[in-house]
Amino acid sequence: MSMTDPIADFLTRIRNAIHAAHETADIPASKLKGEMARILTEQGYIESWSVAPAPDGAAGEVIQIRLKYTDDRRSAISGLRRVSRPGRRTYVDARSIPKVQGGMGTSIVSTSRGVMTGHDARAAGVGGEVLAQVW
Repeated sequence: MSMTDPIADFLTRIRNAIHAAHETADIPASKLKGEMARILTEQGYIESWSVAPAPDGAAGEVIQIRLKYTDDRRSAISGLRRVSRPGRRTYVDARSIPKVQGGMGTSIVSTSRGVMTGHDARAAGVGGEVLAQVW
């Protein structure tokens, strides 16, 4: 399968792992996905993440995401949405960074100063590409 949208794939793998109630999700590693995993951890959506060599001697590395569940096995993530897509990029300035679920969720924005939450980007006065939203 050719990967036209690695970020959509990243979100889908997390979504699938949650639906299957897995503890972890393995995702082909990239710098950008590592940044997204860092934000998901900081915002409390996932337990932790780490980079490991790909299993079965496959080339490259995988990001291993440790999912977070409540005591009654509900995922800390109730939704993930890809916003900007290869066919239709979504760029915003600092003032128009979308709020997610009335401020309950998090936008992940790729800015000239790195990948950050919509909240941080707004505070820093920088806009960028809205990669995804999590709630």
